[in-house]
Amino acid sequence: MVSRDITEGRSTRSIAIDLGIVSSSAVWENTDVSYDTAIGGLPFFYAISDNRPYTRQTAPFRKEQFDNGTEPGEQSLTGWWLRSQSSFHNGAGINFYDPSAGESVLYRFNDSKGVNVWTKGQVTLLKSVTQSHQTTGDIASNGSTRQHMRSIQWNGNNGVLLHDEYDLDKIDSSGNITHFVDYNSGTDSPVYAVCDDGTYAYWITNITTKKTVYKKSLTGNSSTSNTVMFDENGTISNAVMEYVKNRIVMAADNKVYEFAPTVSLMPSVLYTNPNTSHVYTSITSSGPAIYISGYNGNQSAIEKYTLNTSTGSMPTLTSAITAAELPTGEICHAIHYYLNRMLIGTSKGIRVAEISDQDGSINYGPLIVETSQPVYAFTTRDRFAWAAASVDGEPGLIRIDLGSEIESLRFAYANDVYYSGVSGKKTTACAFIGSTDRVSFCTNAGYVYLESADTLNTSGYLQSGYIRYNTLEPKNFRRIIGRGDFQYGQTTVSTVTSDGTEYEHITYDSAITSQEVSTTQPESAQEYVAFKFTLTRDAITTSSGPTFKGYQVKATIATPRQRLLKFPVFCYDVETDRFNVVTGYEDRALARLRLLEEAEANGDVLNWQDLTSGESRQVTIEQLSFTRLTPPDKRFSGFGGIIDIILRTV
Repeated sequence: MVSRDITEGRSTRSIAIDLGIVSSSAVWENTDVSYDTAIGGLPFFYAISDNRPYTRQTAPFRKEQFDNGTEPGEQSLTGWWLRSQSSFHNGAGINFYDPSAGESVLYRFNDSKGVNVWTKGQVTLLKSVTQSHQTTGDIASNGSTRQHMRSIQWNGNNGVLLHDEYDLDKIDSSGNITHFVDYNSGTDSPVYAVCDDGTYAYWITNITTKKTVYKKSLTGNSSTSNTVMFDENGTISNAVMEYVKNRIVMAADNKVYEFAPTVSLMPSVLYTNPNTSHVYTSITSSGPAIYISGYNGNQSAIEKYTLNTSTGSMPTLTSAITAAELPTGEICHAIHYYLNRMLIGTSKGIRVAEISDQDGSINYGPLIVETSQPVYAFTTRDRFAWAAASVDGEPGLIRIDLGSEIESLRFAYANDVYYSGVSGKKTTACAFIGSTDRVSFCTNAGYVYLESADTLNTSGYLQSGYIRYNTLEPKNFRRIIGRGDFQYGQTTVSTVTSDGTEYEHITYDSAITSQEVSTTQPESAQEYVAFKFTLTRDAITTSSGPTFKGYQVKATIATPRQRLLKFPVFCYDVETDRFNVVTGYEDRALARLRLLEEAEANGDVLNWQDLTSGESRQVTIEQLSFTRLTPPDKRFSGFGGIIDIILRTV
């Protein structure tokens, strides 16, 4: 028998050591045997033929889907990833618009200015405001405001009663001013607090060495005599008063009083706060109780006074009942009871509290919105509350929808009417203009502003939450359509990237109606973007503007495509390369097959090498299929067959 040449190898052990641990870092380098390919450092010869070709194709990257979105057609069934929104009535405050997050995100947006979002299915421009009476009072050294506004009517006029430091003025719906009380700065004391019962106005000031409470009919003016209700020795530096439950409750410095509108004698003190520097800020009432907010240093609380059920009077107290304490450093400036809720305006923002109809106890919720200034006042109408809180640093109001509870004690909100071009002021008071639906507000050392009856804002915008399709993969946002009625004015659609850069795409108007457009900017794929819709009123008819009704965005995934590599390889105990170099030994084929199967089972990432072309890629084994066959020719012998391999590039 002829023995084998050393170059042919031998049946017990191959000269070429081609078995080891298949790993992600292992690579193969041909030496004496010219292999065609290697996977994880394990070499093979290609078994390519017409029946078993080598193929490369793009790996599937779209999942089978069904349409379960909250908006019709939300799921992509045609290759596009869609995101639609047809209403914005749940208010502002979201960062990302992922409807799968539920009611806390549904029908919400990131930010708005100058637009009305509260009608389901549409966004329109808010009314503009006009600058009216000038104010002079600044924020007091103790942090309280020197402006108050009250909604009043007199002699058939709708208007507001403005308290501004030394003066009380009536301002009607046309902006006409009637001086009601005029004290002189430098010689007189300021007005510290004011309230009304619909017929009379009541206020407190210092007259020489006495604190004095006055009243006057709302039909009067500065020439009408002021009626002294009562006075008391000793002056004050802070006060708050309110007409509640057919009585006037007043806190002057650290003392609390109750008196009837007809009283002519000084009432007894109901309660004296033990801290002489305590600052009372606001008064309101619910069914069973009356509440007074205040603060001392960085500690703030709301006191509760429960009515005596037998007499109907407030009890004389030796110690106040603390109904609520705010977090240290958060100061309560305003409280207002409405629709079985208490609105709480603080130095941090706005909270809403539940009130027990049994004992008047308070359970307040989280901050609905954090504001750039303290919230000094509220006014209410229908299901809404307006807060004196400024809009993007300019004089204005924030509106809260008490009929839309997003989460427990967290209600829908959005920026409301504002006056553009003024900064550095705080919005200090607000009130409706009599029985009209027009609101008014004012700032410290600034002006009173009145909402217009019919003129719209010049422009306004709404910005959606960032859209990311619930994944952090990069996307190409390439189509958008805005829906609405654009007969009057214009609506401009822009993309907003994560760094705030805006790219304008289209402006809809009477000539360019709703249509889908390509969004070529930004050019690069983005993890997420937002969309901004800017509404502009009609150039001729200032009472008319566009109605924006919603949008749909289309995107595609920008993840680099993976490829599937399909090819067959020989796997026999003994094999011969194209140069007739023999390699192999008994049981070698089964050992190599098991190594590949183990790597497949573990999902290992391996180095794949095409040794014929020099190509190298990182891959995972997608599928192995071994077919045991008779050796095809004398180059192969022993146990073995062909392995059909499918690799996925990573």
